[in-house]
Amino acid sequence: MADFDWLFFMEVLVGGLLSGVMYSLVAIGFVLIYKTSGVLNFAQGAMLLFAALTFVSVTERGISFPLAFAITFAIMVVIGIAVERTVLRPLTNKPPITLFMATLGLSYIIEGAAQLIWGTQVHGLDLGIEDVPFDVGGVYISQFDIFAAVVAASMVLLLSVFFRYTRIGLGFRAVADDQFAALAVGLRLPWIWATVWATAGLVALVAGLLWGARVGVQFSLSLIVLKALPVLVLGGFDSILGAILGGLLIGASEKLAEVYIGGYFGGGIEGWFAYVIALAFLLVRPSGLFGQKLLERV
Repeated sequence: MADFDWLFFMEVLVGGLLSGVMYSLVAIGFVLIYKTSGVLNFAQGAMLLFAALTFVSVTERGISFPLAFAITFAIMVVIGIAVERTVLRPLTNKPPITLFMATLGLSYIIEGAAQLIWGTQVHGLDLGIEDVPFDVGGVYISQFDIFAAVVAASMVLLLSVFFRYTRIGLGFRAVADDQFAALAVGLRLPWIWATVWATAGLVALVAGLLWGARVGVQFSLSLIVLKALPVLVLGGFDSILGAILGGLLIGASEKLAEVYIGGYFGGGIEGWFAYVIALAFLLVRPSGLFGQKLLERV
């Protein structure tokens, strides 16, 4: 242990935690929909792609960043509400597999629409933050990773405050706890569902900009949702706190595994190590760290 490079270990750990915050932001989009409607929204990745592609295509036409963000946000709100009205509402009380297949098909429709409207070329996205190392007590951390983590953490904080202290947020929590009780006290479920889908659109926009700036705006961006699945398994599909902690755990563990044990497997284990953790966790605690147990839901 005397030869162990603790500064390098901290660099890897912090880098993983910062990536984990971005995973959490993507996972929260799933949690919002699942908590209120019980739907595993597999179209979240397509929404992320569509948001990033719309934003960068609008800015390439000379529109300023704030206006492009507002335009893209409005489009994502419309898409979210349209999805709720045309897909979710008609399928209310249908089996979960039906709802899952509906969102899976929806993801291909959204991706196809993005390709039809904006084309298939890869776009670069510059948010004005250079991806250069920043020295913090001898530990070098990417400035962009810090920026992305701060934005993602701020988004998570705003959502937490919104759903905890606003009237709409209280309605959301009531629906998440018991839909029938929420109906009994006069809450309008379709309106709340539409609000949640619109919020998921905003989350997809922010996550799409951050990931698009890191890896480029391309159609493989929709596969980011696959990174969110192990996060949801660890944290629980119906817990925002679980999504946050799950993202941190996945981000840190995959980076550390790649650096310290990846050599024993020929390298490249960062892409699949998170699923090993998720599978092991499913065998021990299927509901996740903070997810509601299946018996409780029944």
